[in-house]
Amino acid sequence: MQFHHHGYVSTDPRVQPAAGIGLNRPDELPDEMDVLIVGSGPAGIVTAAQLAQFPNVHTRIIERRDGRLKIGQADGIQARSVETFQAFGFAEAIIAEAYWITEMAFWKPDPADPTRIVRAAVAPDDPSGISEFPHLIVNQARVLDYFAESARNAPTRLVPDFGWQFEGLEVGTEGEYPVAVTLTRTAGPDAGATRVVHAKYVVGGDGARSAVRDSIGAVHIGQQANHAWGVMDTLANTDFPDIRTKCSIQSEAGNILLIPREGGYLFRLYVDLGEVGPDDKGAVRKTSLEQIIAKANDILHPYKLDVKNVPWHSVYEVGHRVTDRFDDVPVDEIGTRNPRVFIGGDACHTHSAKAGQGMNVSIQDGWNIGWKLGHVCSGLAPESLLATYSAERHVVAQNLIDFDRTWSTLMATKPEDLDDPTELEDFYVRTAEFPAGFLTEYAPSMIVSDASDPDLATGFPLGKRFKSAKVGRVADGNPVHLGHHHRADGRWRIYAFADRPGQHEESALKEFARWLKQDPASPVARFTPSDADLDAVFDVKVVYQQPHTEVDVIAAPGVFRPHHAPFDLMDFEKVYATLPEDDIFEARGISRDGAVVVVRPDHYVSGVFPLSVRDQLAEFFAGCLLPQN
Repeated sequence: MQFHHHGYVSTDPRVQPAAGIGLNRPDELPDEMDVLIVGSGPAGIVTAAQLAQFPNVHTRIIERRDGRLKIGQADGIQARSVETFQAFGFAEAIIAEAYWITEMAFWKPDPADPTRIVRAAVAPDDPSGISEFPHLIVNQARVLDYFAESARNAPTRLVPDFGWQFEGLEVGTEGEYPVAVTLTRTAGPDAGATRVVHAKYVVGGDGARSAVRDSIGAVHIGQQANHAWGVMDTLANTDFPDIRTKCSIQSEAGNILLIPREGGYLFRLYVDLGEVGPDDKGAVRKTSLEQIIAKANDILHPYKLDVKNVPWHSVYEVGHRVTDRFDDVPVDEIGTRNPRVFIGGDACHTHSAKAGQGMNVSIQDGWNIGWKLGHVCSGLAPESLLATYSAERHVVAQNLIDFDRTWSTLMATKPEDLDDPTELEDFYVRTAEFPAGFLTEYAPSMIVSDASDPDLATGFPLGKRFKSAKVGRVADGNPVHLGHHHRADGRWRIYAFADRPGQHEESALKEFARWLKQDPASPVARFTPSDADLDAVFDVKVVYQQPHTEVDVIAAPGVFRPHHAPFDLMDFEKVYATLPEDDIFEARGISRDGAVVVVRPDHYVSGVFPLSVRDQLAEFFAGCLLPQN
């Protein structure tokens, strides 16, 4: 964390100085705004937290409730989401209060007495070390609290407008704020009052029954799986020995997915209620809490569950649906106009809860559309950038549905009906990278370069998230994770990995650095506003092949040592070196001739280029940013 560059700070340094809209933010919901977000769930609040980093973008987020969510239904936090928490500045805090999943136990009928269950296997949660961050369990409400705090502490001081319900919208073709949105007051002395506000763009994160989705005519495609589950958060005494371990429990009486919760006592049970007949007409949803508890005890035999308290429970039928598109442009009109309305989270993809994907995928939906709206509304990027949101996230959602259909089917299958006795645990281990959030791979587009040379850095695959690695910070000798300094501030990252020559020798790196800072055709010169700091749009870092003791931070090229207003202070924290025991060049397959790795504001790799080939880098940014000078 860097601070004091605007003057001495004696208060919480996580609270950024107010700027732009944040200097005079109206308390009441105004008539006009740049972006209106509907719903403060995961997709909505992450969009808000990202947009709050753009000082001159007026964003409002409305919520029909009269206050914060108190009990959330989602609780599984994949490692990719924890990486995102790091970018928004609260990973350490939420990790401290969360439950860590390190392994999963698989219980099955005892071959000697199938009426009893026994532990059959224990599988590590992350057998290949795909992330330095843990897999967590924590209440969704706390996740939303942290993102809301991030938005509140950001330059625009963004806070939700509670007590407003979305009724409908119309997209016009004229005026600066062409989207007319009808709202109804749900709380306060004026409850029931209706008004119309106008926005440039609208983001719908209003859940599975999304009114925003309906207003743009997006179609939910999919079907029910005709299988019901009872779910309950539980405080109980039990003689089941793995009550504090994530478990898949298969018995003759049905199946349970056990998820320990944060705090040491609470746990969640997904209890198999069996097949649902075509003539059920919703009757299974009337299954009582007592019936769910009794069913859980039958499945756990010979162990007993003495339930003391159930703060929340529900009954649901598994459904797998994804909308035909994630914005207001009909499928047959894609490419003919730019979108104005977007949907994210459960508004466009619904599935079972047992893979722990809903909140996690929604978080990435919000981050994806958030930085893109921030760039467009700030005048940094063309409106055509916004079409990439639906193109990218729709593929991710479909992959999620396909994965969850297989996983939930396996979870509901009786042990004797599996093709192989170890099929469930084998699938869990084999597909670990998907539920952890690391198989997303965006296709070439205006923000993923098809002119890249991926062989220059095989550990940073094009279109996939930037997998962090350790480096040595030259200024203070500290070993740090390179990716952990990529904050959710809306900036692009340009990582220059040096070629072989030492720092004081002529090299391809030095030539690249001179071009990047001085040449009018370079992205830094062309797309950074003339009145802004050198690194306002691009956070440019260098990693030398030599150890930090052989690198002089003051001798590094100037583009890696930007100065910050108002005191013109030099930034010492963009110059890195390799660690003798953990060489990033070796760990990530980076060419010893050097490479340039370009990373989007949301952590995904946009391009890999040689140090000596600059036209391709300039052309790439010319396709997704607008000249500022």
